[in-house]
Parts: sequence; structure tokens; C-alpha cells
Amino acid sequence: MSRHPEVKWAETTDKIFLTVVLADSKETKVNLLPEGVFDFSAKAGPEDHVYELKLELHDKVNVEESKINIGARSIFCIIEKAEPERWDKLIRGGKAPHYVKVDWDKWVDEDDEGNAGAGDMDMGGMGGMDFSSLGGMGGMGGMGGMAGLEGLGGMGGLGGMGGLEGLGGMGGMGGMGGMGGMEDSDDEEETANSGDKKDEAVKEEAKAEEQTAPKEDK
Repeated sequence: MSRHPEVKWAETTDKIFLTVVLADSKETKVNLLPEGVFDFSAKAGPEDHVYELKLELHDKVNVEESKINIGARSIFCIIEKAEPERWDKLIRGGKAPHYVKVDWDKWVDEDDEGNAGAGDMDMGGMGGMDFSSLGGMGGMGGMGGMAGLEGLGGMGGLGGMGGLEGLGGMGGMGGMGGMGGMEDSDDEEETANSGDKKDEAVKEEAKAEEQTAPKEDK
């Protein structure tokens, strides 16, 4: 049986800040529809309990401009409203479920929105993703957050370096081939030298025969 994670929310005139509090989530799947339907599912805990969530938000949203980050302790979303207006509640219809709570740390009153820094939150260095790039609920399957993606990117770079080293090694083998050609030249030189020695031996034998041959009387 699935469980509901805790949800915290806050808003400005044009944004909803939505936090799903779930540490070390795995197989996280998230989907956001323009009609304002937010679907979430993941596994967490030592026994891999299934956590599921479906929220019908108060009004329509702009999926293309919304962001999401899957962190170690929570899933943080900045949801762009389709129309800039205060909602004053997160859920469409009646009372919100008991696991949906106001996030007072991020809450900004309407009168304070014009102040410097008020409601000016973004993903910063957390590496947020666009909802539109997730491709539906299956798009997040198996993704371990942005940190995991960065790690994969680094591994790809190392792989490229490895390929260059491999090419360098092949070049070295080519050089070895050239050395092989040099060895062939040495063999030819040795063959030539041995031929010269044979010619000298023949000449010496001829001289010896001339010396030992009887001289004709004059």
C-alpha cells in the first residue's frame, strides 16, 4: 500500500513553491499538466516503501516555465502560474489533505512582493530541470537527481580522454612498424657483408694454388 509524503507550499503572484519532503527518494517520477494536475511517485526508506501523490492545483500552470530539482532530502518545484494572481490555497475545491502544509519559510505576503529579495527564489546552483523536458511520468524513471547527471557527464569526459590515449598508443605501434623496416635493412647489410667475405676467400685460395703450382722450365 502506498503512502503520502509531506507537501509544503508557498506562493507569490506568479509562482508556486512546492516541496515534497522525502529523503533519499529512488525511481522518482514526476508529471505536471497545464490543467494544474501534479503527479508524483517514488520509493524511499530501507524497505523501499512506495510514496504516491496526486494534487489538483487551484488553477492552470505554465509547464514550460516551471522548474524541478530532485535533492537528497526533498523534491523542490517552482511552478509558474498560467495567470499572475494570488491563489490563497493550493488545492482545487475543498479543504487540503492533512499532509499538505504551508511553507512559512518561503511564504511572501502580497504587500511584501515588491520588496528587494522577496519571493526572488530560483534553483541557484541546484541544477533545476524544466518540467517540459521530462516527457511525462516515465521521463524521470531511474534518474537520481541532477547530481547524478553531472557525475555521468564527468565520466563521459574521461571516456573521451581514454579514447585519445588509445589513438596515441596506435600511433606508437605505427612507429614500431617503422623499426621493423630498419631491422630488415640490417639483415640485408649482413647478407651483403657475408657475400664479400666469400669473394675474399676465393681469391686467397687462388693465390695459394698459384704459389704451390710447379713452375715451367724456361
